[in-house]
Amino acid sequence: MSKLGDLGAKLYRGEVGYDFVGKRFVWYGVSILITITAIVALAVQGLNMGIEFKGGAVFTTPKTAVSVTAATEDAEKASGHQAIVQKLGNGTLRIQISSLDPAQANAVKTKLAADLKVPEAEINADLVGPSWGDQIANKAWTGLGIFMVLVVIYLAIAFEWRMAVAALIALIHDLTITVGVYALVGFEVTPGTVIGLLTILGYSLYDTVVVFDGLKEGSKDITKQTRYTFSEIANRSINGTLVRSINTTVVALLPVGALLFIGGGLLDAGMLNDISLSLFVGLAAGAYSSIFIATPLVVDLKEREPAMKALKKRVLAKRAAAAAKGESAEDEGFEGAGTPQVVAQGRAGRRR
Repeated sequence: MSKLGDLGAKLYRGEVGYDFVGKRFVWYGVSILITITAIVALAVQGLNMGIEFKGGAVFTTPKTAVSVTAATEDAEKASGHQAIVQKLGNGTLRIQISSLDPAQANAVKTKLAADLKVPEAEINADLVGPSWGDQIANKAWTGLGIFMVLVVIYLAIAFEWRMAVAALIALIHDLTITVGVYALVGFEVTPGTVIGLLTILGYSLYDTVVVFDGLKEGSKDITKQTRYTFSEIANRSINGTLVRSINTTVVALLPVGALLFIGGGLLDAGMLNDISLSLFVGLAAGAYSSIFIATPLVVDLKEREPAMKALKKRVLAKRAAAAAKGESAEDEGFEGAGTPQVVAQGRAGRRR
């Protein structure tokens, strides 16, 4: 067995572990800081919306030896607006200029032909109105709203309302961070970006539900025992699925990272950045929130219950009494309902 696999087995059995829940206020502070940074970036810099949302024109030239830098200067001089130029594989140029109406687009086309020294008739101009982008944005918001409502309903039925609330907060956390990164780096927001944002919701929710499922199973009949508090069961659930979460996240990030850093960076295929950045940041944020945000939030909500408060008092009282006698506080009645790691550690304690 590999070292990572061996570590995963030990985490699952409860032989080793990290106190994620106990240090939850540290994670909350980190998330609040990142979220505030994202919100400030959005407020100060805003998002670099693509022509699909602002309207504009896309010009495709015939094959030319003009460099991207020179073409960018010519396009901005001809239009008076910022231009995005890409060199396509066949030697042609794709020039994107926002905020142009049809009359302005025709004038820019004529100037580009003269500056780039290509026939005007061979330059293809496609106009995009801002209303099309507005329709996409409205549909995306509608889809996001429906998704959130369905998620809350499903989790409330399959688990409980506290888990539904925690998962919803984690999803909003992931979306805020991802959008904030776009504001910070200045990448263009296109329909591909919107698709990427909607896609990461499923990945984020998957990791969260895996941990919640272990927590639900581990906390079954929890009030009938005095060995563990709810927060300790929750922490064991996180540790038990930690390696699985890391593996699935890394496997998902590798191809997305290839698109972002190799396709969009080294190969200068800028259009790949539209969707790959949102996926990359969203996947990483989703893995973080499922471990450090969602489950700790469930603990905070759950341990407000009188039954959980009473359980914690009984557990601590039993441990104090056992410590006074120099014994180990154990409980024989929780083995049948606990998670595998709880059961394994209970057996190990009795063997000692």
